[in-house]
Amino acid sequence: MKKVLVLGGGTAGIESAIFLRKEGFDVEIVSNREFFYIYPVSIWIPTGEVDLEDITISLKELSKSHGFKVTIDEVEGISASEKKVFLKNSGERSDFDYLVIALGQSKMKHEGIEHTLSICGSPQEALKIKERIQDLIKKGKGKIAFGFGGNPKAKEAVRGGPVFEILFNVHNYLKRLGIRDNFELIFFAPMEKPGARLGEKALKMLDKMFEKMGIKKFTGKKIKRFTKNSVELEDGTVIEADLILFTPGGTGHPAVKNSDLPKTEAGFLKIEDTCQVLNAENIYAAGDVVALEGPEWKAKQGHLAEMMGRIIAHNLAVKEGLKEGELKSYKEHINILCLMDMGDGGGLAYRSEKKAFLIPLPVIGHYLKKGWGIYYKLSKLGRLPRIPGM
Repeated sequence: MKKVLVLGGGTAGIESAIFLRKEGFDVEIVSNREFFYIYPVSIWIPTGEVDLEDITISLKELSKSHGFKVTIDEVEGISASEKKVFLKNSGERSDFDYLVIALGQSKMKHEGIEHTLSICGSPQEALKIKERIQDLIKKGKGKIAFGFGGNPKAKEAVRGGPVFEILFNVHNYLKRLGIRDNFELIFFAPMEKPGARLGEKALKMLDKMFEKMGIKKFTGKKIKRFTKNSVELEDGTVIEADLILFTPGGTGHPAVKNSDLPKTEAGFLKIEDTCQVLNAENIYAAGDVVALEGPEWKAKQGHLAEMMGRIIAHNLAVKEGLKEGELKSYKEHINILCLMDMGDGGGLAYRSEKKAFLIPLPVIGHYLKKGWGIYYKLSKLGRLPRIPGM
């Protein structure tokens, strides 16, 4: 039985491991956390609708359900030429036939970034956001700035959706408490049209929501720096805030940037359509760690990361003669699919090469996403059948 070492215990890594086991491979995951964190539903930690245990799955449980091994360690380096992985605590590893890199991405470092918190950061950051919001609620008033940035060298490495979601959820949370009028909510982003990837219809809806909710907006102005209580833009604008929630654009993982693997200027892995890393026969990659090829509006999303994991498992099984079939490509799965929660409703946005649409889901949208969170957790553990693309 061929051995596959999967680096990363996030969305792409877990899906790769699950489906590689289904194809009959011996699989080991290396993760720097003892649990799988369900990022899409972490938006409710700051408003107290979920606790950390509600949106995490123990890797031990996943291991029992699917039969892969787990090693908790930090990946510090990768050498394609020596066929080695370097782990912080375990040292060198070369006991594998195939390597799957699913380490995710790092975040760009703006000046003063330490004065911000991100909903797309660590679980501890989400808990810190909750704590800071509660502090402001106790004071009875405050200014909260919500924003996201991009990477000009990798335009798909952006996380806008979760920022919109936490903004709308905080608005409705404060409204339910009867203190929304005591708070100033501000949105900022360096792009002229943040959210444009979802299509013009979604962009117009976002604008209407900002206006309806009384949210100030600063867009099209580059971020110069952050201070403890402000966001400074390059045109001299200063956005004062008691709390700054900011999700930077993505950049390559340090272990990839410092490796001999083929990568872009931004530090993302170059891969074939089959998810094989260029010029590296036994190395594959999935999720945020890769440089995507495709339309201008492409974005790194969880469902694409999962499809890449499944494609890797299929292609390796075909390559090893474990099954018959053609090699598959990740490119046919490039689309944007977003069930955006707003705290009191939601909207379903979809975009592909052929069509784009937005379906408003008043009230029910919130509960649909809540239901999805429960389904996702149970299906990952094998207690519910998996629905492709979900």
